[in-house]
Amino acid sequence: MTSEEELCNVGKALSSPIRIEILKLLYEEGLIIGDIAKKLDIPASSAALHLKILEKAGLIRMETQPGTRGSTKLCNRKRDFITIDLSAVNTDIDEITSIEMPVGAYCACNVSPTCGLYSRSGVIGMEDAEYSFYLPERVNAQLLWTSSGFVEYKFANAVPKKRLPKRISVSLEICSEAPNYREDWKSDITVWINGTECGTWTSPGDFGARRGRLNPSIWPNGSTQYGLLMTWEVRKDGAYINEARASDIKVEELNLMSLPYIDVKIGNKEHTKYVGGFNIFGRGYGDFEQDIVMNIEY
Repeated sequence: MTSEEELCNVGKALSSPIRIEILKLLYEEGLIIGDIAKKLDIPASSAALHLKILEKAGLIRMETQPGTRGSTKLCNRKRDFITIDLSAVNTDIDEITSIEMPVGAYCACNVSPTCGLYSRSGVIGMEDAEYSFYLPERVNAQLLWTSSGFVEYKFANAVPKKRLPKRISVSLEICSEAPNYREDWKSDITVWINGTECGTWTSPGDFGARRGRLNPSIWPNGSTQYGLLMTWEVRKDGAYINEARASDIKVEELNLMSLPYIDVKIGNKEHTKYVGGFNIFGRGYGDFEQDIVMNIEY
């Protein structure tokens, strides 16, 4: 978040204890205005005013639906995380190339049960069957999971030949993989770029206590529902995961201009402490409407 108007709207929205309580109520389920007013013991008109402020800040969404006495509005949380960037714009960056890779468009994989792939319309192949990961229909996958191993992608390298990359980032929604789900199931998830390890993040769990905001109706309750939006970034001064320093690897060590593609591998190292698998969410599942996004600044 860099816009001053956005920042002011969010600041106003979060400055009220009542509005914080509303966000907590909406964590588990969507509620209509009347139900929110009753739970907080405030007038419906006051609840509506608070909800408008939260909606303006982009923290919730309100959808009109039929009610017993005309229409009413169903309220749902829209965001779980907000990133505020107070740094100045980096004017020495000339161009950014961005590619969004579908979750199922991997070029290599090593998976083991529990594992599987789903498109928006249903399962691809069979759950817990490794052969499913090699079906041509896998390119339609918008959710994949495995209890260990890796998936590997090749992103087109669209940086002009005479330019030097200044930073590269890979962003995706991801979490651990346990049977069904388990919120405290840790997993050490590593990203490699062009074969170079760029940092390991310990996922705190496999999240399923509430439904993912984008999940289609065919996806059952009681299974993994959403992940966290994580970004691995390699700069001139080192590698970072969601802005926390992860390693001393520098962007020039990745040899990004040596090939017409950039290799990105995501997975568990074989002998890491927490081999807890992973779920990768595409734009049709989870909480964040995106596939795997690679950005290169040069």
